[in-house]
Amino acid sequence: MNSEKLKKARAYEQKMAAAVPEEQRPAFHLSVPTGWMNDPNGFSFYRGDCHLFYQYNPYSVCWDAMHWGHAKTKDFIRWEYLPAALAPDEEYDAAGVFSGSAIEADGKHVLLYTGVSERESADGKKEIRQVQCLAVGDGTDYEKLPENPVIDASLLPEGSSLEDFRDPKLWEEDGIYYAVVGSRAADGSGQIAMFSSRDLRQWKFCTVLDRCENRIGRMWECPDFFPVGDPDRNTRALVISPQDVTAKWPEFHNGNNALFLIGSYEKEKHLFCRNRVQSADYGLDYYAPQTTQAPDGRRILIAWMKSWDTNIFPEGFSWNGMMTVPREVSLREEDGRILQNPVRELERYHGTPVCAEQVHIHEPASFEGICGRIADLQVEIEGRGFGTFTISVAADERWHTDIVYDEKTEVLRFDRTCSGLRRDVVCTRSMPVPKREGKIRLRILLDRYSVEIFANDGESVMTSLITTPQEADGIRFSSDGGVQADIRMYPIFF
Repeated sequence: MNSEKLKKARAYEQKMAAAVPEEQRPAFHLSVPTGWMNDPNGFSFYRGDCHLFYQYNPYSVCWDAMHWGHAKTKDFIRWEYLPAALAPDEEYDAAGVFSGSAIEADGKHVLLYTGVSERESADGKKEIRQVQCLAVGDGTDYEKLPENPVIDASLLPEGSSLEDFRDPKLWEEDGIYYAVVGSRAADGSGQIAMFSSRDLRQWKFCTVLDRCENRIGRMWECPDFFPVGDPDRNTRALVISPQDVTAKWPEFHNGNNALFLIGSYEKEKHLFCRNRVQSADYGLDYYAPQTTQAPDGRRILIAWMKSWDTNIFPEGFSWNGMMTVPREVSLREEDGRILQNPVRELERYHGTPVCAEQVHIHEPASFEGICGRIADLQVEIEGRGFGTFTISVAADERWHTDIVYDEKTEVLRFDRTCSGLRRDVVCTRSMPVPKREGKIRLRILLDRYSVEIFANDGESVMTSLITTPQEADGIRFSSDGGVQADIRMYPIFF
């Protein structure tokens, strides 16, 4: 039976979502129906559909009173809102149903999530406890199990935090269920704990897969753990979202990051040996990525398109939060780098391309038909001695957002300083983009309020929000010293 809190949330979201004009929303990214959205949760397949849940406050455009919102899709691009799935309505999750994951098991859709509670200690201080809980359902309605919580901090190594223990990622492997959970070790820094179970109800501690030791931020949130590349090489990626990181270019920026820890894995010993750290995204607005495996074997990743420290969204909107476009994840075997590219399903929505082939660009130039705020823009440039090459999007006489490539340093910089922001927030970030055979290739997804840049076939990715008025839809190109460019723009239609 659905609780009164969940019924209230469902009625409210249905009423408020209907009042949001369709043209106000992004065209091919999932946005929150109303209120606030953060971390993706429960990214999973069930009965042929791909489901995505998310951290959700239907009642405000700010974080508070965490519920689980719910949507599903058949192609990763067009989403259908479903009623909110979970509300904070039990003693063990009264302070919030935090992030988690989902799988299909025995014909049911199983959610594993963090329940948060607060209580007053004997000395009058507030104590927060985080535990892992199960809910089982049919793709629409979910029932929390009487055995909850099924994993608590008593299973962790001695000295681990009772308060920072959250965001379980669940999967099944060789008939055994596993979960990785973010935690804080006795030294106060992040660690990723692994647990196993044969029935999803009784769990035991396996190991600490990796730990921070105060070298990469502090708390590690939202873990994921999956195989990549050639199965014979036993390579896996451990995804973490570390908090309170200090910058070390290019892989770390200040604040909350999202990283791939790439290494070898001995499954029998549950031993993960990290040998590479790679930023999951170099942009301004990206956090808490989570993956699922599609029925055709592809590893698909989605993330929250926001920064905790830079909460921007268009003024006056009743919704605040969207997800990245889902991405196909693969491993480049020769150097162990993870590649990310938009899911191929996006190409089904391509309109007739508008092209400017082998054009020489020096002075600022624009091309007929290459404009708009909902597009898949693909640019390849080559040349020597051109200095910088700039693409300005969401541009008019007043506004513009710049993507600038510096040939000498082989660095790509994103700059939204003149995008229409009214707050003193971070506006620039950069990433290395080395030339490949004398060229660089950029794929830029524009969707009303966002810019996602995939460089050199997905070897580096950069995601950022803009709040520029929609009338600013120009796309301009320029170069210091002149460059050859092939430009192809696909408008996206539904």
